[in-house]
Amino acid sequence: MVIVTLGHAPKREISPLHDGSLARRRDAVGMRLNLTADEVLTTTRSVRKRLDFERPVEREVIMECLEIALQAPTGSNRQGWHWVFVDDADTKLALRNLYKPNFDAYRAMGRAQYADGDPRAERADLVADSAHYLSENFHRAPVLLVPCIEGRPTLGPESTGASFWGSLLPAVWSFMLALRERGIGSAWTTLHLGNNGEQRAAELLGIPFDRYTQAGLFPIAYTQGTDFKPAKRLPAAEVSHWNTW
Repeated sequence: MVIVTLGHAPKREISPLHDGSLARRRDAVGMRLNLTADEVLTTTRSVRKRLDFERPVEREVIMECLEIALQAPTGSNRQGWHWVFVDDADTKLALRNLYKPNFDAYRAMGRAQYADGDPRAERADLVADSAHYLSENFHRAPVLLVPCIEGRPTLGPESTGASFWGSLLPAVWSFMLALRERGIGSAWTTLHLGNNGEQRAAELLGIPFDRYTQAGLFPIAYTQGTDFKPAKRLPAAEVSHWNTW
């Protein structure tokens, strides 16, 4: 298990992004797909069945992606994020065992119903099948990530929720985009947090539960093939509003 602490240390070393060493490492570690910005943004999928559980993910590549993610915006420049990476087999299995019962209960609740022709209906069976596959195999991913943010969302007025999550979620998405550019996949899951799972995960990982909130549980693995395509989504015209709803 690796706990990366990037909180409010009094003194920090200069980021590899600024001293040039990150660029020098790119050819030596991992792979680059050389995707355009639009290609990365439109082909970063939730990867489950195509995760390669047999190929290790280099720690250097993960840290390179994290350096990029830390350039994301964060409220008042607080940078109150912490990133817990887990590669210990027993700890990964324990996290999977927190996730699986919650997933089974969620699945038993049934699915949302969509009208015929809705692109979400067309993919529902495939999504459910791949989600079940991940719940059975979570622990096989080379690395798991639990991103955290300082504070608890319940300790302030409801209006602070957007700024609270807005100080972490852009960085998490940037991390996933950086993984994609390097042929690595992930999936944003949150079900381990339910039924007291967040506190149990905090105890397992040594996260100060009263001070930090977990944002999810992410498998990290190289993908089997890199040919991901844009997903079918609802047309932008159906979900956009100008001046009034």
